Amino acid sequence: MSAPPPPKRVIPIGILYSVSGDYAVIGREMLNGILLAIEEINANPDYPFTLAPVVRDPGGSLDKYYDYCHDLLYRHGVRHVIGCYTSAARKTILPLIEAANALLWHSARYEGFESSNSVIYLGAAPNQHVLPLLNWLLQQQDVEMYHVGSNYVWSWEMDRITREAVIPAGGKVLASKLLPLGEENVDELIADIIAQRPKVLLNTMVGRSAYSFYRAWHRASQQQPWLNDVLKSSLTLCEPEVDMIGAEALEGYLVSASWFQSIDSAANRDFLRCYRQRFGEGVSPSVDSQTAWLAGHLLARAINRHGDADVEGVRAAVLKDEMDSPAGPIRVDADNNHCWLTPHLARCHEGKLECFWQAPQPVKPDPWLAWVDLDNLTQDGERT
Repeated sequence: MSAPPPPKRVIPIGILYSVSGDYAVIGREMLNGILLAIEEINANPDYPFTLAPVVRDPGGSLDKYYDYCHDLLYRHGVRHVIGCYTSAARKTILPLIEAANALLWHSARYEGFESSNSVIYLGAAPNQHVLPLLNWLLQQQDVEMYHVGSNYVWSWEMDRITREAVIPAGGKVLASKLLPLGEENVDELIADIIAQRPKVLLNTMVGRSAYSFYRAWHRASQQQPWLNDVLKSSLTLCEPEVDMIGAEALEGYLVSASWFQSIDSAANRDFLRCYRQRFGEGVSPSVDSQTAWLAGHLLARAINRHGDADVEGVRAAVLKDEMDSPAGPIRVDADNNHCWLTPHLARCHEGKLECFWQAPQPVKPDPWLAWVDLDNLTQDGERT
């Protein structure tokens, strides 16, 4: 009679996503993504370990992000933390991560201009989601843009990048108005947009502020029909928010991201099938769900490749990996710890984000925009 296999080693993994608070809808889908990945990893007989998630919900509070991260690192002995949606949260816990020689697997899109040896950046960098959208807009028409956003580092940098790209190309940024996170009174903002009459709207709001704005714009467009002719775009909108806000309010919005449910590939169909089997047919995963799922699998593959969970070895191992993900082929760039990703653009139609363009191949991450000539953003394309 053969001896039973030895028990698998248990590796604690910290999870920091806000499933309550201003952006709870996104946080829940991100948590779903990593939990699905961990269940798949733990069921895989090829891995001689299991991942034990230690989940904390900071509720959008930066103080709680700090306290919970400290607790994960020093009470639970976690070396790998998966989490954060806002850049404010990431910047709050990064000093803790670096001081503890831990590794943060950051799964959200972000504004760039950062590269820490203690972070694996899995979300899109500016050249992978901001510039593809701006380039497309500039090729369609003369851009007279109004930017609305949430008042923190994400929108600050989105505004700066937008101005540096649009103005040299002959466009205009008529105004940039940023509201405090969670602010839902948008009446004055809508009134100012009506007064300025932009041709293009760029929305970088997050959470409840964004939801209030989309609905208020829709109401205003019923009184001001010309608002329906404004080319509306977003760098934050994703599928679960479309379901919650309502299809009518979001009809026609252009969205840039590295993943959409509508991507037609075997890997994406498998991911969506497994996600819905686990969480129900009515769920609507976001780009951040997919990237959180990806974080778990890349971490497990790196631990398995290296043979241990120590940070230095795992970091070196993940740089040697390449994976056919639901978003297409991905790998982590050794120059800056960011992922090679394939940019996609989608249009919201009848409650679905329908992908209508994608880059021909994965794009090398350029978080500092060091290789992009913003003065000639549309040099490879002509306006149509």
